[in-house]
Amino acid sequence: QVQLVESGGGLVQAGGSLRLSCAASTRTFSNYAMGWFRQAPGKEREFVASITWNGDYVFYTTSVKGRFTISRDNAKNTVYLQMNSLKPEDTAVYYCVADGSYYGTNPYQYDYWGQGTQVTVSS
Repeated sequence: QVQLVESGGGLVQAGGSLRLSCAASTRTFSNYAMGWFRQAPGKEREFVASITWNGDYVFYTTSVKGRFTISRDNAKNTVYLQMNSLKPEDTAVYYCVADGSYYGTNPYQYDYWGQGTQVTVSS
C-alpha cells in the first residue's frame, strides 16, 4: 500500500503561482510512476501531468504545457507540481496518483490516489 498526501493548494489570483507537493509513504518510491489529475465541479477527472520512475520522461495535458512543471525528488519520496500563470479554468481539486507500471492519461489505471487538494484561481 502507498499513501499519498497532497499539500500546497489554496486561493490565488489569475496569473499567480502555486506549488503542489505530494508525499508518498513507501520505501520504494522510485519504483512508482507519479502523476497529477484534477477535477472541477461537474466535470470528469482530467489528467494533468505524469513523470516516470527516475524522472527521465514527463507528460502534460495540452492546456497546461508551458505553464506547469512536474518533478520528483526520490530521496524525499515527494512529487511536485509547479503551476505558473494560473487561470480561472485551472480551478479544481488536484489529486496525486501513483502506479508501479503506468504513467498515462487513464485515471482508472492508477492504483493509488491521494485525498486531493483544492486549487482556486480567482479572476
